[in-house]
Amino acid sequence: MTSTASVVSNEQLQDILTKLGIKAKNPAIHNGREYWHGANAAYHEIQAAADGRVLGAVQYADADQYAMIMDGAQEAFLTWRDVPAPLRGEIVRQIGEALRKYKEPLGALVTMEMGKIYQEGLGEVQEMIDICDFAVGLSRQLYGLTMQSERKHHRMYEQWHPLGTVGIISAFNFPVAVWAWNAMIAAVCGNVSVWKPSEKTPLTGIACMHIVQEVLEANDLPAGIFNLVIGDREIGQKLAEDRRIPLLSATGSTRMGKAVSETVAKRLGKTILELGGNNAIIVSRHADMKLVIPAIVFGSVGTCGQRCTSTRRLIIDEQIYDEIVSKLKSAYASLQSRIGHPMDSSTLIGPLIDRDAVAMMQASIVKVKAEGGTLLFGGDVLTGEGYETGTYVVPALVEADNSYEAVQHETFAPILYLTKYRSLDEAIEIHNSVPQGLSSAIFTENMKEAEKFLSGLGSDCGIANVNIGTSGAEIGGAFGGEKETGGGRESGSDAWKAYMRRQTNTINWSDDLPLAQGIKFDF
Repeated sequence: MTSTASVVSNEQLQDILTKLGIKAKNPAIHNGREYWHGANAAYHEIQAAADGRVLGAVQYADADQYAMIMDGAQEAFLTWRDVPAPLRGEIVRQIGEALRKYKEPLGALVTMEMGKIYQEGLGEVQEMIDICDFAVGLSRQLYGLTMQSERKHHRMYEQWHPLGTVGIISAFNFPVAVWAWNAMIAAVCGNVSVWKPSEKTPLTGIACMHIVQEVLEANDLPAGIFNLVIGDREIGQKLAEDRRIPLLSATGSTRMGKAVSETVAKRLGKTILELGGNNAIIVSRHADMKLVIPAIVFGSVGTCGQRCTSTRRLIIDEQIYDEIVSKLKSAYASLQSRIGHPMDSSTLIGPLIDRDAVAMMQASIVKVKAEGGTLLFGGDVLTGEGYETGTYVVPALVEADNSYEAVQHETFAPILYLTKYRSLDEAIEIHNSVPQGLSSAIFTENMKEAEKFLSGLGSDCGIANVNIGTSGAEIGGAFGGEKETGGGRESGSDAWKAYMRRQTNTINWSDDLPLAQGIKFDF
């Protein structure tokens, strides 16, 4: 691994931060204006996952600041809901153009703060641009239906109205894209949003606020259409409890999602939950082998195994098991020289987010070995020059039974569990026998196998693929999963309906008052 200084100098890093409006000290809330605590307020340093350098410090919002941001959002909604949807789409189009302008520095900040390689950082910003483009078209397609009334000279139809203030809680692994998935769709639907980014990656959130606020200011629109509030679990709890937030979209662990869901449900609010994934690929003996290994490797080690859709389990036909294991060992061995600083163009695998994540990975390996699993490759924590942060690891291959507790649990790290199957029915049973249900895939050239996997007899996940891996969803499709993944849907297709309320309307244009179902009510 090359030294930190030779990859991104302090001067280059400062230039990135300056372009995005990131200061040495940053306030707790943002909606066009910056509100600061008193002079003695605590600051929380944000270290780069890439190399441990301090990128800046942030304050956490207190109760008064939270109230201030919510008041601003409520006020902005009164203006924004009255803007015609296509004009709201025009604002989102301009945000997409602004993101194109800032793509390189924002992608670099994502890489430095979160640790994914630079191409993935750029790719994440491109996802934001893509969802803006999608939302622009959507702004002219918020369709309702016309239904046939059973009463003469009546017209019955449905229409969709904005909800109000949408809360967004995002995770560190996609520090900006998931916010955009929610915020841009919510915006064209006429909502305002309040965003709590992960406390591990708040600076990318601040950068996004500066970008969108430039657009709002240029169009003489209220700053409170897009809002950011920085904090820990206490702020997340406030969002969950707040009756002024009819919809809360939360991305994170299943544990977090259960707590959020319970709190929001108590006030009869709505949630979109994108929680844990324990994604598997079934590899059939009928698979095209030239596709299999690259898909597995990217899915399991991309973003250092920290994607919601990362491949965590591999279910292999026993007839080709030894062949696949041998090829994977060779592929993983070739990757060891490509583990390093994520801004280095030769790097394929960056660091885990922090040492806590490393400790969880190590604990999972110890646990699965105690249950009877066999470590086939990797699992080491890298040390020495360039790896001083203690967050760089060698991706692990583990032979393990699907029933093991360690396998049933999602570890947010590059551990790939391998198991065998004899028949497709057995493979599907193994595949579905976990609590989570986000993404899934099968590699096969056999049409019957592919169709069964995609049928109601196959994968129980929200995403099911054939001859493509579990990772890398496109924004045009609704994204989300089942079971303990939460059941929510974001991004494309008709996911926009979650951000609006449906209203059924009946207009009587006759001179009479006929009642439904022919009821007579004389008086």
